[in-house]
Amino acid sequence: MDARIIELPKIADRRGNLSFAENDAQLPFHIARCYWLYDVPGGESRGSHAHRRLSQLIIAVSGSFSVTLDDGSEKRTFVLNRPYQGLYVPPGIWRRLDDFSSGSVCLVLVDAKYDEADYIRNYKEFLKFKKQSSNLKP
Repeated sequence: MDARIIELPKIADRRGNLSFAENDAQLPFHIARCYWLYDVPGGESRGSHAHRRLSQLIIAVSGSFSVTLDDGSEKRTFVLNRPYQGLYVPPGIWRRLDDFSSGSVCLVLVDAKYDEADYIRNYKEFLKFKKQSSNLKP
């Protein structure tokens, strides 16, 4: 699983800290779109899907939440709670976001515009996709 935490620059300032992400610097992809999740009710989860081609960086810009990643054979859970860290999620990984703290904001930077055909929303279909993908590799 190539998913990993990426440390983003943190400029400490007594007036308030600043972090940023730039194309061709901190990110392993070019940003084509960004979106954010907020006001997620307690006990709710988001995600529960995979992408065929899309890569993304998930950042907890405020509060905290958990991200569970599944590559079809291994699951890993990351707790995001630092706005200067992002979780890089490559294509072909099932993701589920849970345990949102009150007031949390999840920012997601992605390398492609929205395309419903890129989503895999059924877990059994995801496992089939992973099996087919692994059969294509030499």
